[in-house]
Amino acid sequence: MEKRRIGSLEVSVVGLGCNNFGGRIDEQRTAAVVDAALDAGINFFDTADVYGGTRSEELLGRALGGRRSSVIIATKFGVPLDDERRGGARPAYIQRAVEDSLRRLGTDWIDLYQLHRPDPETPIEDTLEALDALVRAGKVREIGSSNVSAAQIRGAEEAVRPGGARFVSVQNEYSLLQREPEQDVLAESKRRGIAFLPYFPLASGLLSGKYRTDGPAPAGARLAAPDAPLTARFLTDRNRQTAAALGAYATSRGRTLLELAFSWLASRPAVASVIAGATSPEQVRANAAAVGFRLTGADLEEIDRLAPPPARAPGR
Repeated sequence: MEKRRIGSLEVSVVGLGCNNFGGRIDEQRTAAVVDAALDAGINFFDTADVYGGTRSEELLGRALGGRRSSVIIATKFGVPLDDERRGGARPAYIQRAVEDSLRRLGTDWIDLYQLHRPDPETPIEDTLEALDALVRAGKVREIGSSNVSAAQIRGAEEAVRPGGARFVSVQNEYSLLQREPEQDVLAESKRRGIAFLPYFPLASGLLSGKYRTDGPAPAGARLAAPDAPLTARFLTDRNRQTAAALGAYATSRGRTLLELAFSWLASRPAVASVIAGATSPEQVRANAAAVGFRLTGADLEEIDRLAPPPARAPGR
């Protein structure tokens, strides 16, 4: 599988999101998904301390076992876990969070340690200083951010001390149905040599090709429950219609909607790896194979017509 750079790290162009581990799938199924990912050439595993009720890191570490040194593990901190672990990006909290993640993962180092979301209560200078100390101590190789704006990317860059660790990645939501990063974050990332990692690349499954224009969601799908947190957000009439139109276009080109969604993201500037979750080995294999659609200029123009990009921010 093609590899791309995130700072000093070399990652597979398709990554495995581990948000299902410990939640939608148990330890046995997690191990099967991890094995399938490694067999498919995926070396990039993205998790967070909050995923699976804090079990995702633990199950990922167990599933990898002695193969730890051959993979790139990304995890995150900053979202509140409970009344005692309230999240944020204060140096004291970062020190506790990293030790907890290292223990759960069963490893001595984290390859990419990401701030899960900005902390308005903590100066970014303090956060970067604490993260730089972890890099210098060998507990973290590279650092990244998530859910940030272009202005926050610039602010973090300006706050880096000479020789200090800087954010080498930004992980924001991005898909054919959510193109907001094209307003300015993607351009800012490319300008500064920061890798972009899209999450929800399949719009929580809506771009997988399993959903019809009307009717209920497939049984067992993430958006199957009417009261599920993401259902109202993603399963709108407009999104269904756009997904159906994109699916029809993919079919006309001899491809699937899944291939179109992955390959389009992989073709975007600054995108280093397309991270998608999976609950079965079959899903992992399909995701890994989905980046083989080489899009032409005509393809990109038609995609823009079917799923229009947002207006660029002024001056960008």
